Amino acid sequence: MLSAFDALKLLKDEGCADNVIRHCQVVSEIAVNIARDFQKKGHKVDVQLVEVGALLHDIGRSRTHDIRHAIEGASIGEGLGLDPRIIHIIRNHIGAGITSEEAKAMGLPEVDHLPISTEEKIVAHADNLVMSDERVPLERCIQRMRDRGMGEEAIQRVQALADELGSY
Repeated sequence: MLSAFDALKLLKDEGCADNVIRHCQVVSEIAVNIARDFQKKGHKVDVQLVEVGALLHDIGRSRTHDIRHAIEGASIGEGLGLDPRIIHIIRNHIGAGITSEEAKAMGLPEVDHLPISTEEKIVAHADNLVMSDERVPLERCIQRMRDRGMGEEAIQRVQALADELGSY
């Protein structure tokens, strides 16, 4: 498993901007806190996977800043031979995931991009709580989704993910 230091080096080596790297660091800090909370409650969670996955979740922003950054990031991860669990975190981190129907409408590969593992869910949720490099309330994230014309189904998934993981 990569270390946090190695993950940050990968972001820099792939050409991610400093603001993207800072965003990833804040998401990682929040995700690790959520993961540790989960552990304290008796849930099994790989905190190191959460930390590294959260650091690398936006590596695709080295190529694009649109919705395809998750697909591009997964492609980068595959090319680098990253652990498949990290690649799943990168691919499935947007919102609370994207269904195959939504993916098709967005011009993405027509498969589900939904977070399945606890680690994937934690990183997706933590990412929802960070705008730029600032932690924001979930309500602000949801309002931003509405302002951007996101569908109600996607918004409901974000809320359901937050409910599943508990108030954080």
